[in-house]
Amino acid sequence: MPRTRLLIALAALVLGAGAASAAPPGRETSGPEPKAAERKPPSSLNELYDRLRDADDDAEAKGVATLIERRLDRSGSATADLLTDRARQAMTAQDFPLAAELMDRVTAIEPGWSEGWNRRATVFWLLTDKHAAVADLQRALVLEPRHFEAWAALGRIYLSLDDKPRALSAYRRALALYPRMPKLRDALERLAPEVDGREL
Repeated sequence: MPRTRLLIALAALVLGAGAASAAPPGRETSGPEPKAAERKPPSSLNELYDRLRDADDDAEAKGVATLIERRLDRSGSATADLLTDRARQAMTAQDFPLAAELMDRVTAIEPGWSEGWNRRATVFWLLTDKHAAVADLQRALVLEPRHFEAWAALGRIYLSLDDKPRALSAYRRALALYPRMPKLRDALERLAPEVDGREL
């Protein structure tokens, strides 16, 4: 039981824990309305990603990242959403093979939904199939190249495989999109001298 709990905790660390709180107001909000950005979100992901890149502080960046994650969570299919929810329940129950089967169905129903591939990668990580997790993350990134959680997860898996150059490259891609991503800059700063030093 302790081992499975550890695997779940590692999966949350590696593949992102998801949105946790409401977004703070955007910089353009002048009144005392703390949830204005949430009530009237920007009309496009492009604007959200611009705001994420240019955020002035960690709280603002986290709020914008949460809005992006909510947008990416939309599969466009009620069936895919239901299966994804059941996969989440299976993971909570530590029935990882069932979760994998359910996410297989999701990716078959909605092959163009990047978050479906990202979530199936989480299941593969829990099943300790790192290479399958990498393949799914790469598929997610073909569909949505700005998926910063997928880039960060890819970097962490590459690092666990001792592929430090690819890990560093993935971390840099994540930070280019989300410069204030928690803990990732510290990881990059520890890794960069070792990788860049080898290249010199």
